[in-house]
Amino acid sequence: MKTALLVGATGLVGGLVLEQLLADTYFEKVIVLTRKSLGKSNSKLKEVLVDFNKLDDYTAEIKADAVFCCLGTTIKVAGSKEAFKKVDFEYPFKVAQLAKQNGTSTYLLITALGASKNSMIFYNQVKGELEEEVSKLNFGAFHILQPSLIIGERAESRTGEGIAQKLAPVFDALMIGGLKKYKSITATQIAKAMVYYSKLNDKGIFKHESDELQQV
Repeated sequence: MKTALLVGATGLVGGLVLEQLLADTYFEKVIVLTRKSLGKSNSKLKEVLVDFNKLDDYTAEIKADAVFCCLGTTIKVAGSKEAFKKVDFEYPFKVAQLAKQNGTSTYLLITALGASKNSMIFYNQVKGELEEEVSKLNFGAFHILQPSLIIGERAESRTGEGIAQKLAPVFDALMIGGLKKYKSITATQIAKAMVYYSKLNDKGIFKHESDELQQV
């Protein structure tokens, strides 16, 4: 039986990943790092209330067979590029470092379609930098999920994303052939793919673009 550790459980995809992990008999224990209690009661669930700025203080708790990283925000919500990078780069990377140090073999990370350290878009640039740095830690298996526009109801308001979600059906109809990977994808499907990849025995670094996530 396996132990899973999840960060980002209060987010749209992270919340759905948590539901699937708790329902999946493959995982005997699910550890969640969170700033505040999720208010859930489940015999498999262990909440660890953390200050993400002091993750070293929780080193002993950041130990699992598979780590699921669903942390993410926007520059608008974070308030600045610096604050955004703290949530989308520094915290996920620190969790990865500590997990690796404690023997974690599988790390799963949600970034974004188009993520590249050479991107002209700051958001994609930060995601790309994170992918590269975690890759250097040499996990037995490192799965990078790169979704396109995520469809689902967020607790926080993202105006631009909300408009895009409404227009998604129109644009999705145009995404054929090589453009299929740009079709919108539901948060539920991303969560499903993430849990699926966590149970594979493949070793190495794997990038799963949005169209591949749709096929799981």
